[in-house]
Amino acid sequence: MTTRGRLYLGGRWRTPYDAGSREVENPATEQVIARVAEGGPRDVDDAVAAARAAFPAWAGAPVADRVDVLERWYDELAGAHDELVATTVAEVGAPVAIAREAHVDLGLAVLRGYLDAAKDVAWEEQVGSSLVLREAAGVAACITPWNYPFYQVLAKLGGALVAGCTVVLKPAELTPLSAYLLVEAAERAGLPAGVLNLVPGAGAVVGEALVTHPDVDVVSFTGSTAVGARITALAAPAVKRVCLELGGKSASVVLDDADLVPAVTASVQAAMLNSGQTCSAWSRLLVPTSVLGEATEIAAAAAEALVLGDPLDEDTWLGPVVSAAQRATVAGFVDRAVAAGARVVTGGSGRPRAVGHFHAATVLTDVAPDAEVVRDEVFGPVLTIQGHDTDADAVALANATPYGLHGAVWSADPARALAIARRMRTGQVDLNGAAFNPAAPFGGYGRSGNGRELGRFGIEEFLETKSVQR
Repeated sequence: MTTRGRLYLGGRWRTPYDAGSREVENPATEQVIARVAEGGPRDVDDAVAAARAAFPAWAGAPVADRVDVLERWYDELAGAHDELVATTVAEVGAPVAIAREAHVDLGLAVLRGYLDAAKDVAWEEQVGSSLVLREAAGVAACITPWNYPFYQVLAKLGGALVAGCTVVLKPAELTPLSAYLLVEAAERAGLPAGVLNLVPGAGAVVGEALVTHPDVDVVSFTGSTAVGARITALAAPAVKRVCLELGGKSASVVLDDADLVPAVTASVQAAMLNSGQTCSAWSRLLVPTSVLGEATEIAAAAAEALVLGDPLDEDTWLGPVVSAAQRATVAGFVDRAVAAGARVVTGGSGRPRAVGHFHAATVLTDVAPDAEVVRDEVFGPVLTIQGHDTDADAVALANATPYGLHGAVWSADPARALAIARRMRTGQVDLNGAAFNPAAPFGGYGRSGNGRELGRFGIEEFLETKSVQR
């Protein structure tokens, strides 16, 4: 078992004041694999003080100098690739192929995108008689989730550090191990003391201490909508900036001229990726009513083709969900949906394996438009299928939840697909299976949050704008 009993504050490792710790479990084996330090309010005070002390020099350095240091960090992380993959498999339960591609490789691509985008930011520009400057916003508290612990940390730290902010990082309690590898790589790269600080711990303790701290200028949070709303309320008295990437209930809209098999198959895979623990998962499949039966059969076959099993096996596609509590949550959604009249096409809430927090890939149909499983985020491997009769009907169904994070449109006519995408109230839309772009802005509408991450847009979230008249 690994022991990570220290925090990283002001360029040095030390134990927390109260010497607290938390166990980390492998969700595939249910075995404890690590014990990690838990910080408290006094540790937060020290971390914020270190970040505040380091801010003037880091923010005042030329952008090129900051990027040079962060390039070395990128190289250190790339050199630790295999250890990062193994750690992701162990703490998240992600199958090794998913951990490699969707967690680590994508996380590195996100950091690469920030470094490349530094040249695209208008750090200074002349507007009439004014010189407009964009400057680091200050000390940033970055609070990250458990579903993509490597990628999500880089999605925040990359933008904040390029911008010139100094950071206190609080990783998720369930998956803190990747954060240690990130910080150790930063230390090896020569990131100046105090620029990046690590305080693991409970959200109700460390997270709230960061959000309410008077010397924290920006809070960047990814997680549930309920917690995001609480963070907003806690930060409001200080009128500090809050950037939120929250839940989703994204729709994959298949139009009547689309090639049904690839559209449905890709939608199932997107819904089930990372065991459905993806805020941008296409968890609702909307197909023409005339082909609803055929689409349902295709979806069932696609879900059943996803190999569930040992995350260390290269052939495994579906690993466990992150914890027993998360599995109970997912199963509860399925059971309540069935009780309300939904039909299980494949899968269901039963345990597919005796050990591990596994949940079968589940496809539901005969669901009402206002059903809980249709409107609320399940965060597990569950897909609902609904029929639509017209393009307007499809758009109405796609927009019929309070979320707006992601989505997809499938059509043989690119102009028609784009027209539907324009009408969807969501932060991202993929047309006909287009690839994810780590340089494009990522964020949501409505209860999916505010602000944007990735590329130039993610850097700008951590900048203030100043006008100098001359």
